[in-house]
This record gives sequence, structure tokens and C-alpha cells, in this order.
Amino acid sequence: MDALIWILVGLPAAAGALVLTGGNRAERAAAPAAVAVAAVLAAVAVPAVLHRLAATAPGLPGIGFGLAVDGLAAVGVCTLAAVFAAVAVFSWGEREGEGGRSRYYGLLLVFAAAMLATVMATDLLTLLMAWEVMGAVSYGLIAFHWREPRTGSSAAVAFLTTRTADLGMYAAAGAALAGGAHNLDLSELAGLSAPWDHVAAGGLLVAAAGKSAQLPFAFWLSRAMDGPSPVSALLHSATMVAAGGYLLLRVQPALAAAGWAAGAAAYLGALTALVMGAVACAQRDLKQLLAASTSAQLGFVVLAAGVGGVSGGAAQFAAHAAAKSLLFLVAGVWLVRLGTQDLGRLRGAARRHPVAGACFAIGALALGGIPPLSLWAAKDLVLAAAHLPGLHTAGLAASALAAGYAGVALAAAWGRPAPSARHEASASSTAAPGVGAAVRLPLVGLAAAAAVLGALALPSVHHWWAVMLGHPNAPAPGPVQMALSALIAVAVLGAVALAGTRRGVPAAERRGVRALRAWLGLERAARAAVAVPVLAAARGLAAFDDRVLDRAVTGAAAGVPLLAGALGRRVEPAVDAAVTALAAGVRNLGAQARRPQTGLLHQYYAQAVAVLAAAALVFVVASAVM
Repeated sequence: MDALIWILVGLPAAAGALVLTGGNRAERAAAPAAVAVAAVLAAVAVPAVLHRLAATAPGLPGIGFGLAVDGLAAVGVCTLAAVFAAVAVFSWGEREGEGGRSRYYGLLLVFAAAMLATVMATDLLTLLMAWEVMGAVSYGLIAFHWREPRTGSSAAVAFLTTRTADLGMYAAAGAALAGGAHNLDLSELAGLSAPWDHVAAGGLLVAAAGKSAQLPFAFWLSRAMDGPSPVSALLHSATMVAAGGYLLLRVQPALAAAGWAAGAAAYLGALTALVMGAVACAQRDLKQLLAASTSAQLGFVVLAAGVGGVSGGAAQFAAHAAAKSLLFLVAGVWLVRLGTQDLGRLRGAARRHPVAGACFAIGALALGGIPPLSLWAAKDLVLAAAHLPGLHTAGLAASALAAGYAGVALAAAWGRPAPSARHEASASSTAAPGVGAAVRLPLVGLAAAAAVLGALALPSVHHWWAVMLGHPNAPAPGPVQMALSALIAVAVLGAVALAGTRRGVPAAERRGVRALRAWLGLERAARAAVAVPVLAAARGLAAFDDRVLDRAVTGAAAGVPLLAGALGRRVEPAVDAAVTALAAGVRNLGAQARRPQTGLLHQYYAQAVAVLAAAALVFVVASAVM
């Protein structure tokens, strides 16, 4: 039975490798293969979750590879399997990756395998390997349309930013080895000796903040929107971006043991939810709005990890995955059919595509925290664990901002288009293809999930959820708290949607929101603070290499023949004469040593007498002196 856990990781990895290396021969079979693998993953995930499977394999000496499905991993596996299946079916219906299907679906499959390994990893070695593969494949997915000038640059920004933060993971692994966790088990991180426990907690916090686009790393998520919309639905809802928050939930005991790390995570998550919520409210581009809201919504997961609300963080993880993947897929439908992501030009898009529009409405209402949908319950579960008044107030304010950007999106989707745009919209809708069954199916399924997960607000369901996650005493929100958050969400979303429906998307000049629409200039600040000094140092080192080291090596190389010539003219003759003289002296000594060896016995006796006489004389002289 435990072999099933290897199928969860090995099947998509092997299928992805085959599709990627198949080239043109795999073009036609790539999409059906991805859908078939998604179906198998969904089927295998059920017994893996029910039986809480675990498996290990040999790795480095004393450190093995470990995978296990506990309560938190069960949430991750089920969420990932559902979202991956939805994205695979949607991409097949939309013929996403046309002209490069083997590369597109191959990367999707390998990415799914890496994320499954991430959520089930029980040790830092397995986690690090899966983390690295996930980051590398994300570069290829974001840069899928590599012929477009901006896409490669955007993929590089996303990759380098997350890779910089990933250095924290290596620091944590080194600290774990130094602090006593010799097999790198995640469960041992809370028991590391000082000061390694602080190093490990800080490294994990940095790595998670980078992956989950928390401040100050949030800007890379804006650039990642240049990838295909289904890729955004997968990477930025349930997988790569969510992996950072998931990691912090996994290592929450280590954060608590370090003390300061738990508080830092809580305040970082609350600050990101507030700031990026404001950034999302100011966007004019639908995918940019969804990207900023992803960073803000995952701030609640990071907040939950900081305050110990693992059950609330897991609920937020799953609910956000359902709602956000749904919204990204609908954004992809409208991008293909209407050719735009601009909120002003998307006005009335939901009216032209009713099924997609209805699903978008459910996702946006869930995103805004409207009861009884999923994120309403999930946010309240997170805030129930945030006992500090400042954190709780910040969470409520972030919830209000969530209702605000959800209202902006709804107003754009369902508002009536301007008279000047109606003719253009009518022409584009008649020319564009309809929404087929393969596209509608995942949209409807994700919309149902975004609605059904609101059942976590029910006390009995929440208790079952908390027990499954191993936190039976997890705090639950009271009726007053849930009613207050619902009232705030309904009031803010209703006011924003009504204003947006009447007046449309405001211009940047009228609201003074240019900085927010530019994501607060975070990328520019990162370039100034990190990229510019690093490049300047690189240029300086290159100049030092060219002007000093290279000249020194070249000069040394040129001086060797001159030195050799001088040695040959002056030193070598003297050495040769000394060697010749030494040889002559040795020959003379040899000749002198041979002279007494005549072969005549009486001469040998005479020589012996002479030697004995000399020895006696020396003895007598020495005795007299003493």
C-alpha cells in the first residue's frame, strides 16, 4: 500500500519526462496524457489520504528521502490533485500550448510531481530537492511564450527573486545539521540547540516569504503574470506561491520554538495582506489584480502560521486555491475570446459568457469573504487564532480590502460596457469561439469547491477539520466575529461594486494610485538595493581581473622566456663548471684511494702497523692531555 505514495510523485514525473523528451512525436498525445495522469493522481490520492501512507528511501549516508501523508499533507495533496486536474482539462479544451504541447504539458506534469513531493516531504533533503525542481520548472512555464520580448525577462525576474530567497532554505539545512538534526527531519527542527534554532527558523521564513510573494519579494508575482493563464491558475493558487505559506504551517513548531520567528511571520503576513490588498484594489489589469490578491490572501496563511492557527491556515490554503484557480481560468477564457485583460475593456464580459461569468462571480464573492462561501469561513478561522488586538484589527482591515478588490473585479465583469465599446464587444464575441464543455467542466467544479468549503464555518465541520489536522483545540470564531466580518465584507464589496458599475474603473490621475498600480516600485527598489550593487561589484571585479590579474599573468608568462635565457647564459655555465670540477675531484679521490690497493701482502701489513702506531700515538697524547 505504501507504494502508492511513490506513484503520486513518480507517475507525473515520469510522464512529464517522457512528454518533454518526446518532441514532435508527443505533441498529439501530450494533452490526453496529462489528463489521464491527473485522473490517476486523483484516484491514488484517495487511499493515500485515507490510510495516511508513508514511505522512505535511501539517500545520503544517515539521511534518507521521506514522504508521508498526515493531516496537513492530506489537504495539500487533495487540493493539488483537484487544481491540477482542472488546469489539465481546461488546457486541453482551450488547446493551450498549441505549437508546443509537449513542452507545455511536460513542464506541467514535472511541476505537479515536484509540488506533491514538497507537500509530503518529511525531511529537508527531500524538501530541498522538490523545492529546487519546482523553481526551475516554474521558469520554463512562465517563459513558455519565449519569443515575446518581455516574457523571458519576467521569468528571469521571478526565478532570480525566488532563488535569492531560497538561500534561506540552505541556511536552514546547514543549521539543522549543526544543531543536532542529523537526519534533517522537519519534526526535529523545533528541538535544535541554540543558536542554530534561530538560524533555521529565520532561513525557513525567508525562503517561504520569497516563494509566497510576501513583502519585500512580492513584485516577482506581477512579472509572473506574463505566463499563460492556466499556468497562473496552477502556480499561483495551489502550488508554487502557496508552497511558502504551506511550509510555514508545516514548521510552525520550529517558528514557535525560536520565539521571534513566529511573531515575525504573523506581522509579515498581516502587513502583506494589507499592503498588497491595497495594490490589488488599484489595478486596471485583471491578472495583475488577481496576482496582488494572491500575495494578500497568502498573507493570511503566513499570519496563521505565526499565531499557531494551523487549522485556519490550512483552510485558507485550500479555499484560496479553489477560488483563485477559478478566477485565473476565467481570466484566460476572456483573454482568448476578448483579447484583453484591461478591466475597462472587460466591462460586460460576464454577460457575454454567462457560464464563465457566473463562475467568476462565485470565485470573486468567495475572494471577497462573502458568506457562506469558502474564504469567509477560512479568514475567520485564521483571525480566531490572532489574539493580539493589532493583528486581529489588521486582519479585519485586510478582509475589507479583499472585499474591495473583489468588488472591483465584479464591477468590471458584470458592468455594462460603454456605448463606444459595445460594437467592438459585439464583433469580438461573434468572432471568438464559444466556451466548450471541456472548459466549462473545470470552471463549474472549482466554483462548487469555492462554495462548498464554506461549510468549515459549521462547528461540527470545523471540529472534524481541526482533529484531522492534529489540532483538536484549535480556536473557532464566535457568531459575533463571523457576523462582523460578513457585514464588513458585504458592505465594502457592495459599495465598491456599485460605484464601479456606475463610474467604471478610475483613472490613475484621479485617484493618485500610480504607485500602487506599479506595485509600490518594489522591483525598482530591489534592483537599486540588490541588482545594481551586485552588478557594480561584478563590473569592478571584472575590471580588476582584466587590469591586474590578467596583466600579471601575461607579464609573468612573458618574463619566463627572458628568465630562462638569462639563466642559460649566466647561471647554467657556472653550474656546469661546478659540476665538472666536482666530478674531477671525485675522480682524483678515487684514484688516490686505489693507490694503496696493490695486492702485495707485506704492504698491507706495513699499512696496518702504520695505522696502529698512529692510533697508539693518538691514545698516548690524549691520555697525557687528560
